[in-house]
Amino acid sequence: MTSTSEVPRSQSLGSGVEVLRAKCGWIIALGVIYVFAGLIALYSVVAATVASVFVVGIMMLIAGVSEVINAFQVKSWGKFLLWVLLGALYIIAGFVTFENPLLAAAILTLMLGAALAAPGIMRIILAFSMKEGSAWIWLALSSAITLLLGLLILAHWPVSSLYILGLFLGIDLVVAGAGWIAIGLGLKSRA
Repeated sequence: MTSTSEVPRSQSLGSGVEVLRAKCGWIIALGVIYVFAGLIALYSVVAATVASVFVVGIMMLIAGVSEVINAFQVKSWGKFLLWVLLGALYIIAGFVTFENPLLAAAILTLMLGAALAAPGIMRIILAFSMKEGSAWIWLALSSAITLLLGLLILAHWPVSSLYILGLFLGIDLVVAGAGWIAIGLGLKSRA
């Protein structure tokens, strides 16, 4: 038998908004920091590209070490060797990223361009196969923009690898920061 004090109370949406409203200054400050960091990244897109490549390298090292640790949890030798090999490849890729960040940026940019172009083509095909009554034109338009962006990246590769990742990082930070500022100001205006 449980007492009512052990059962968590559900909060209403209004009380959740009240909690956030009390923190609106911190939310606006977070947005300003994002915008400031994004503007710095846009000011120096090459440095932002290198910084984002270093973050990818760190993630590869963490994943590689995790794979090797996980290998010791596997009972059979065949799977153990595969896990260790996979972890070693991640670790090597992480170190290569640190050793030559511009090569890593070139590879990542090539993959990004292809990752934008291929879905753009597939979604255009999907849009034109949709029924006329649906909003196929919007899917076709967004797909064409995605395809165009991917083709622009690929057409200027490898030179685009110097600035594309930093440019995307800067734009993402500015837009996310503007979103946080808008949320904070919206909460403040409801007070």
